[in-house]
Amino acid sequence: MIGRNHSIVSEFLLLQLLIESEHQNLFYALFLAMYVTTILGNLLILVLICLDPHLHTPMYLFLSNLSFSDLCFSSVTMPKLLKNMQSQDPSIPYAGCLTQMYFFLFFGDLESFLLVAMAYDRYVAICFPLHYTAIMSPRLCLSLLVLSWMLTTFHAMLHTLLMARLHFCEDNVIAHFFCDMSALLKLSCSDTRVNELVIFITGGLILVIPFLLIITSYARIVSSILKVPSARGIHKAFSTCGSHLTVVSLFYGTVIGLYLCPSANNSTVKETVMAMMYTVVTPMLNPFIYSLRNRDMKGALRRVFWRKKTPFSL
Repeated sequence: MIGRNHSIVSEFLLLQLLIESEHQNLFYALFLAMYVTTILGNLLILVLICLDPHLHTPMYLFLSNLSFSDLCFSSVTMPKLLKNMQSQDPSIPYAGCLTQMYFFLFFGDLESFLLVAMAYDRYVAICFPLHYTAIMSPRLCLSLLVLSWMLTTFHAMLHTLLMARLHFCEDNVIAHFFCDMSALLKLSCSDTRVNELVIFITGGLILVIPFLLIITSYARIVSSILKVPSARGIHKAFSTCGSHLTVVSLFYGTVIGLYLCPSANNSTVKETVMAMMYTVVTPMLNPFIYSLRNRDMKGALRRVFWRKKTPFSL
């Protein structure tokens, strides 16, 4: 940094997690185990969907993209967090900070859109089973994916460019374990009203509307199943929808609470815990909730494993 007031910030310092020294190694092992679980779980899903032709359906096309998004979303923050826990240098270059922020927004937004596409896919499959193939055509699925990737690219780039135009003063300590957009705005010496307005407007489009669409889709699914009473069907519906909605609520609830409904009473520890829920816990749980509990995925696991074990069978 140069000067006193409008200094040029060449790097930021990320806030270390408030963990007592005797528990540092324990939490490091816990976070490392969670990250490895996230990587392996999502990689397994990607491999199974690629290798098993039975999984080449719209549902698993969206799942493969979700797994890729979760894998990358977790990798945006976790490696740096783990490195900082083992080193005494929590610095991150200015360009690296903006890059981390861009990819954090990109993969976070992508997950939001993919969750909507998956909820719609389940809605069509359960409520309109006879028309499922016609409705969820390859063209529609590809269009939904392309639209999701394009919108996330635009949204992440918009916020990154708006952040790049701001000036930062002497204080370069980010009160977070990654380059969080709201934490960066608090450090800026510039007028951040435009940034805050864009966050509020686009946040409603990127977060609130998709969340409401997901809730509506699952409400219609439950309503459709309850019209044809069946103990097994009702149990399956509530089991599936309940587990899916748990992860959806965990992801959207923490994100909306942090960015769209911030509280002046929120402490750094509370914000860190909430951020951990959607950056670490949700990507780790998604493989179990959406796939590894799925009968088709278990069947694919057996088929791929058996094929690998018997390569010379006639």
